[in-house]
Amino acid sequence: MMNLGSFPCKMNLVNLRKNNVWTFVERPSFHPVIGTKWVFRNKLNDKGEIIRNKARLVAKGYAQEEGIDFDETFAPVAKLESIRMFLAFACFNDFKLFQMDVKSAFLNDFIDQEVFVEQPPGFENKNFLNHVFKLSKALYGLKQAPRAWYERLSGFLIENGFKRGVVDTTLFTKTNSNGLLIVQIYVDDIIFGATNESLCKDFSHLMQKEFEMGMMGKLQFFLGLQVHQTKEGTFIIQIKCTKELLK
Repeated sequence: MMNLGSFPCKMNLVNLRKNNVWTFVERPSFHPVIGTKWVFRNKLNDKGEIIRNKARLVAKGYAQEEGIDFDETFAPVAKLESIRMFLAFACFNDFKLFQMDVKSAFLNDFIDQEVFVEQPPGFENKNFLNHVFKLSKALYGLKQAPRAWYERLSGFLIENGFKRGVVDTTLFTKTNSNGLLIVQIYVDDIIFGATNESLCKDFSHLMQKEFEMGMMGKLQFFLGLQVHQTKEGTFIIQIKCTKELLK
């Protein structure tokens, strides 16, 4: 087995095997096989400093054919205006906001169609060069991956007593005798806050039982917005975004 000598690549492949994303099969004779590629990026903090190097194996979704490889692909995405209203509402009601992210979010979603992808570049098995991977779950880059993930996550929240927003379907709320909990999702990034902080801890535990989650922390950086929550109020700045534009 070849390798690229890259620790992030190896970790990504380990994660794919751990989540039972695919099975190794002979190349099908009468079915298209989608190529794969590696995408490398740096994970930055709110100051623009590199905190982690990431490698992700993705499918070349642009090669998929509608009606053969996928059907419906639409998935709702939160608008920036909705995020700003969410932050304003939290500030007005004086409750803290937290954030967490789902690790390898799309790998939680089963797909209905038969999809085959090539072996990862640099990690081809020399003894089985004519083999490919048949996907059981959505791989990043697939046309249907965002929709499959949204349906998986929204379904889980609704099952656990949340109500989906009518205007913004990426906004979820839950009320009980302890107060109000509001959750805003943006693909695999989640921000949330409540009138009672114990509700946030309960929500964090709920999500960690179902998905592999990043650590819950105070909201600091989201979609290019740097958020500072203080006793005097909530402040939003975009220094990092401005520096990148100037650069």
